[in-house]
Amino acid sequence: MTAFKNATAFFLACESLKGLDGCQAFLADGATFNAQSEGLTDISTASDYVNWMQGVGTGPLNGCHYELNAASYDEKSRTAIFFGTFFGTHTGAGGPVEPTQKSTETHYVYVLEMDKNNKVSKVTKIWNSNWAFAELGWA
Repeated sequence: MTAFKNATAFFLACESLKGLDGCQAFLADGATFNAQSEGLTDISTASDYVNWMQGVGTGPLNGCHYELNAASYDEKSRTAIFFGTFFGTHTGAGGPVEPTQKSTETHYVYVLEMDKNNKVSKVTKIWNSNWAFAELGWA
């Protein structure tokens, strides 16, 4: 697969809450993760991040979904960018507080750096988590 196809497959698997089982084939060994977003600053590997997404999406935000708004790929820098909107309602157990029944509609961007084997080597998430947490009644 091309780098952009792998990046897209990774994005779709991650956002569809497939966890590491669904994302592993698209990740380079040792793929890193970073975000300057509250709640994610302790996560440093892409593997841990996709499992976090799966846990949040099948726990406190069970039934959540996303819309992909735009996607692009820069061949020179081997970087894919995905802009999405996440929709979720805190109805399930496992959040920082009891279920609030409150919802969020929050925008985010993934920047995925691809290695020479066309696999994701670095995931950067750009997300205003404070906005989402406030909407959900978590802040």
